[in-house]
Amino acid sequence: MIPVADLKAQYLEIKDELDAAVSETLADAHFILGPNVAALESEVAAYCDTRFGIGVASGTDALHLALRALNIGPGDEVVTTPFTFIATAEAISYVGATPVFVDIDPITFNIDPGRLEAAIGPRTRAILPVHLYGQPADMDEIGAIANEHKLAVIEDCAQAIGATYRGRKAGSFGAFGCLSFFPSKNLGGAGDGGMLVTGDEQLAARVRRLRAHGSSRKYYHEEIGYNSRLDELQATIVRVKLRHLDTWTRRRQEIAALYDSRLSENNGIALPVTGDDHTHVRHQYTIKIHDRDRVKTELTEHGIDSAIHYPLPIHLQPAYAYLGRRAGDFPVSERAAAEVLSLPMYPQLADAQVERICADLLNILQATTAKRR
Repeated sequence: MIPVADLKAQYLEIKDELDAAVSETLADAHFILGPNVAALESEVAAYCDTRFGIGVASGTDALHLALRALNIGPGDEVVTTPFTFIATAEAISYVGATPVFVDIDPITFNIDPGRLEAAIGPRTRAILPVHLYGQPADMDEIGAIANEHKLAVIEDCAQAIGATYRGRKAGSFGAFGCLSFFPSKNLGGAGDGGMLVTGDEQLAARVRRLRAHGSSRKYYHEEIGYNSRLDELQATIVRVKLRHLDTWTRRRQEIAALYDSRLSENNGIALPVTGDDHTHVRHQYTIKIHDRDRVKTELTEHGIDSAIHYPLPIHLQPAYAYLGRRAGDFPVSERAAAEVLSLPMYPQLADAQVERICADLLNILQATTAKRR
């Protein structure tokens, strides 16, 4: 089976580096907010063209603490996309605020800036765009609207570390950029982990306090906080992988180009599109296709794994039924949920495997077309 992602192949590629780094950290026995966390915070901040990095326990916590640091809470609204992983909306709910959804652009799958104004009201405090699948949202347009309405911007960069929009790195536009080190991410650890990046020293200090039980000095607590510290072992692993990230990103882009070249002539496949002023880091290679579920099943039968990111928009999730949204409210997101299919995408994927995936997918579609005739 060709997997959607192959973490074992990634490990074997850099096994000696990882094993040595982890052994050194175990021998050092400094496991909480140790030197590797501090070093990674500086390295990731520099990589994202920001001043400060704050390591936390997960990408979800990064979003949550960003909202807390901006004093967003009960009675407030945060505008975001319904077509993303639920963590984006959950973080808004954690602080007692209400997510307000805006439909997506049908080409990029990112929040549609042209629909933002209609969603902004007197209780709106922030806009939370998601750079989905590794492609940045249209941050100039989003930023202009946020400035006009005096709203904060929090970027969900969980899938987009290293991506650029008009020459600027994802995570460098808003008050915060929020990263995830979940194992399958482009820069992933061996468990949960996350980071906030920001250019604001006071916001960085607030998050550092919030992640450690509201404390700036041990056993003295200025506010109610959380236990959300990035593990030293995870930081050690991510530091090693950060050294390989640009090489892996280039390989992802090569794989995407090969997919494009082999699949572009089939009109039944809508290929992912990258804007002229974007750098896409290809966290996923996600196509749109009719009869998606059947095609997915047949690919599995051919020994090719695939994934659906995401099968049900957030506004239709049972957890958010209290918002009173219905099918048809965000038709672009709903159609995407019915048609998207992510093909295998990871740096260790061989060209021959991509060729096989494309050939089998095209044969499945041709057989379907023949049956219809």
